[in-house]
Amino acid sequence: MMRQDPGRLNLLAAIASVAVAATLICAKLAIWIVTGSVAVLGTLIDSGLDAIASIVTFLSVRQAAQPPDRAHRYGHGKAEAIGALIQAGFVLASAFFLANEALRRLISPEPIRQSGLAIAVLLLAILLTIGLLAFQRFVVARTDSVAISADSMHYRADLFTNLAVILAMLLVEATGWAVIDPLFGLGIVGLLLYSATGVGRRALDMLMDRELPAETRSRIRKLALGHPKAHDVHDLRTRRAGSDVFIELHLELDGDLDLEQAHAITHEVEARIRAAFPEADILVHQEPAGLEDPRLDSRIAAGEP
Repeated sequence: MMRQDPGRLNLLAAIASVAVAATLICAKLAIWIVTGSVAVLGTLIDSGLDAIASIVTFLSVRQAAQPPDRAHRYGHGKAEAIGALIQAGFVLASAFFLANEALRRLISPEPIRQSGLAIAVLLLAILLTIGLLAFQRFVVARTDSVAISADSMHYRADLFTNLAVILAMLLVEATGWAVIDPLFGLGIVGLLLYSATGVGRRALDMLMDRELPAETRSRIRKLALGHPKAHDVHDLRTRRAGSDVFIELHLELDGDLDLEQAHAITHEVEARIRAAFPEADILVHQEPAGLEDPRLDSRIAAGEP
């Protein structure tokens, strides 16, 4: 089966995200004007930010998909992390705006109008969001894109927000307590803050070249040491930039091997790792087994295996 291009998949997901966000903004703006609900305002703001975030995502994944050039030999993958960090900033700003509006309504509650129409439109929004999330999940599973993952987090929050707004309207309709509406708005604020924290942390991890998870590094070591001529592996370094993965390691081989033999073994080790990580850029440095390497001191100090 032909392997799908990660860059193209990310772009398709970003375009779908922009289209859904634009549709939701139009629908929610209409029902906010009709109902005057602060909870609806919260979900409208959320969708507006989703649209901005989706545009940022589209621009970042398009840049990240560009091949390496003379000025960017490692590619442009970190553009995704920059886009995700911008998204987190927008979400934080919207959370503070919504909190202010919810607190104002707590002090001076206002009734919700035309809740039935609002619920019908929100149900449509939920169906569109579920479809988009399913496609984004498909893409992230194949590309591990931090930008698409961040965008998906916005829409998961939007999904729960829409459900919360419907519940708030039903409760206000049943009890007549208008204060329920701004209380749910404050709940949405908490969800936005949680979403922004998760997105920002992952983006910073990528920008700071955080190592891949311990289980992934252990798997890379096992793959390299699975070659019968490999004595040991040290100074393993990994990082991610967008959908690209970078793996570097020092491979200890028999010191009696000639250069051609060592080169052939290295290629075989690289092939073993690439079969498991087809998206990776792999660099293997050969060393005679038992040779003292000053890099080992830093490895031991860092607690490397």
